[in-house]
Amino acid sequence: MAALKTIHRNVPYLKQQLSALLGNTSPSVKIVCLMVLIGYFVSFYEPAVRFLTVTPGYVFPPGFRIWTIFTHCFVEFHLWEVCVDVITLGLCGKLIEPLWGKMEMLNFFTLINTSVAFFGVFFYLAIYMATFNTDVLFEVHIHGLSGYIAAVSVAVKQMMPDHVVIRTPLGKMTNRNVPLCVCVLSVILYLIGLLTGAYPTMYITGVVIGWLYLRFYQRHSNGTRGDMADNFTFASFFPTVMQPVIEIFSRGIYNLLVGLRICRKPVRKYDVGAPTAITISLPGTDTQDAERRRQIALKALSERLSQQADSGSSWPSLDDDSHSKIEGQAEQSSQSSNQAEALTVSIEIDQSITKPSTA
Repeated sequence: MAALKTIHRNVPYLKQQLSALLGNTSPSVKIVCLMVLIGYFVSFYEPAVRFLTVTPGYVFPPGFRIWTIFTHCFVEFHLWEVCVDVITLGLCGKLIEPLWGKMEMLNFFTLINTSVAFFGVFFYLAIYMATFNTDVLFEVHIHGLSGYIAAVSVAVKQMMPDHVVIRTPLGKMTNRNVPLCVCVLSVILYLIGLLTGAYPTMYITGVVIGWLYLRFYQRHSNGTRGDMADNFTFASFFPTVMQPVIEIFSRGIYNLLVGLRICRKPVRKYDVGAPTAITISLPGTDTQDAERRRQIALKALSERLSQQADSGSSWPSLDDDSHSKIEGQAEQSSQSSNQAEALTVSIEIDQSITKPSTA
């Protein structure tokens, strides 16, 4: 009774916080949150769990429950999982969706969840082939948004890698450390029995697939694909001491994917057609986040110049030339900023250009 009274007393506060989190998000984010809530209540009915979650032994014939690859992400077994999912979806609606757009956000959601389910099925099939344990085929249920949350942590790392998440006695943890920490924590919780084996599988798969998509395949509004920035390599997910070894390993995998025509090598493009600027294009380095930061910097510069002009005009001047000097300084600053914009180096990918043959 005391617990019910506490929950009832905090309902207005929780409702206020939820409305503030989802107030300005798109209808698609709200619909997904509603479906997660419905999936949580449906999980109390055992036949519905087997019908909606991914069970590796039932996905392929004769069961052929292929629809579970699309429905498993809406089913959660615990209330804390629902809370984490709703908070993550709300943050995506406020942080990522304005930069990517609604369609790209839905594509990312669908791609990550279906890929996590697909590769999870093959992972447990491989375990069955090695152990002949039928429990991994018929007792394991892949469900929830764990893989998607891991992929979102990769997207946040791409946008704000140096943002401090938490400060600890051992040092500060930034967004670049979150994906690896989530994977390691899920494995530790699985080893001590607090999580089932499906969680670390989904977390690790979500991180890898999310990075592959954002690194090589995501299409941007300027026509480029992926993000080939040096601070977004696969080795950047690991501590500095381990990065040289990881770099060698990942470079070998990348060369293999290039040989299989799954990935393409970056192509440099030099555009000297413009009469006032030279454009040097490299693949994936002109990101949406860089453009957003540039706009914020220009806005801050304009506000600072306006504050200086206002502070100068608020005091009585000793001569008539003081006001004209301030205006001249503001004009010179605006002209310098315009010249800096004109000399901006943009980065693009031209996938149609191939290396000329020397034969």
